[in-house]
Amino acid sequence: MRKRFEVQYELGATPIEELDIPVRSRDEMPPVLRALQYIYTTPELNQKVFDILEAKIMAGKKKTGRPGMTLWEILVLATVRLTRDADYDELHYMVTTDNLIRGLLGANKFGETRRDYPLQTIKDNVGLVDEETLEKINELVVKAGHQLLKKNDALDVKVDSYVLESNVHFPTDLSLLYDAGRKCAELARKIASDAQISGWRKAKSWSRRLKNHCRKVGKLCACGGRHKALRVRQAALDYLDCAEALRQKLIADMPSLEQAAQTSEKQANRFQRLRYFFDHLEKHIDLVRRRLIDGETIPHEEKVFSVFEPYTEWIKKGKAGNRPELGLPICVAKDQYGFILTHRVMQKEHDEEVAIPIAEKLIERYPIRSLSFDKNFWSVRNYRALSPLVAILVLPKKGKRNQEEYEREHTKAFKTLRRHHASVESAIHALEHHGLNRCPDRGIDHFKNYVGLGVLAYNLHQLGNILLKKDRKALSKNRGYRKAA
Repeated sequence: MRKRFEVQYELGATPIEELDIPVRSRDEMPPVLRALQYIYTTPELNQKVFDILEAKIMAGKKKTGRPGMTLWEILVLATVRLTRDADYDELHYMVTTDNLIRGLLGANKFGETRRDYPLQTIKDNVGLVDEETLEKINELVVKAGHQLLKKNDALDVKVDSYVLESNVHFPTDLSLLYDAGRKCAELARKIASDAQISGWRKAKSWSRRLKNHCRKVGKLCACGGRHKALRVRQAALDYLDCAEALRQKLIADMPSLEQAAQTSEKQANRFQRLRYFFDHLEKHIDLVRRRLIDGETIPHEEKVFSVFEPYTEWIKKGKAGNRPELGLPICVAKDQYGFILTHRVMQKEHDEEVAIPIAEKLIERYPIRSLSFDKNFWSVRNYRALSPLVAILVLPKKGKRNQEEYEREHTKAFKTLRRHHASVESAIHALEHHGLNRCPDRGIDHFKNYVGLGVLAYNLHQLGNILLKKDRKALSKNRGYRKAA
């Protein structure tokens, strides 16, 4: 049974409200730890945050059983991970060695009863919070920051998007064919080995042969020389023959593998993944044949950019270097106080398609005075829908403007807010520093959760900076410091 937090401190543990967090450190960790301490020690905020976590993590669970990791520990570990842009091994090391983090978790620092956090336990528990839960907690953090600043006036919001890369290699149909074939052979060997089915003892040989053919074709495509087209064609045919031989072997053994999959849930999961990679094997055999043998240009909508992260999109935003990015666009909305009010993971969506949903969500939650977008969000429909919703809408038009549009975009308020729109780029850079430059987690659900954790870590950093600034002023006042003339 999980608890919200440990009511009784362990021997040697410092009470969380008494932790001495450095107020003059320039590192990114103290502000986040100070914000978490503020959440823990503020009863009203504490109650709301734990109600949200409890509704998600403990829904449908019994009130009895072994004690699990507390909700407080899950929240702290999740935000520390994104604050440091750390993988789970680094997080495990920090939780084992960093006394300040251990103090915030309520764990003691020494002795025979010193609490340990196994690596697998951290992985299993940190992944329990989802995007919706994190969005609700993030809203509470933002409102707490506004209250500390004593700012109840309407907000000036800037909206922009950037690409969060997924953890994939650069995709070519040759390498994706190898990935699919390698995983098919590996999974078929595991299923056959447990079910004592013969014929897959040399699965590693299939992977090695596919890899050799893939490298040979890739090198020939990259270099020149006489009769290049002929040599590439022959190497591609050899590669396709090897892949087709693996495909035929899988088809022949698929009934026995499917029967073996019915023996256990583990085998059933393996067979389900085998079917998934087998479909990709067939697809990429077809794509390689059409491109290198038939000389066909493959339409963009037929291409796949990762067999492991199929949600991945090929994105070129036309910026300096013209470098394509592999991932998903993330739309973020920042206010004038530095907080990110909301975000949206854009699957198969463009900027102009999310302007209205983002604006409606913001207006529902916060008092909005102005909304600022860049030209990528422009459309006539967006302008007509958003104009009545806010006092000032900064939505520059693409292309040529008529007289009315020119006058609208040259008012003093419009030009001032448009100049200030660039400040959202600093928030995007800070998000990338908080882990949201490349997502190491697998699957679209974990991708979205990772985004939510990154935004929460960023806002906790902002909240912590406000608190530490107040702490520094109080410290200077108590010590009788005066500003230099």
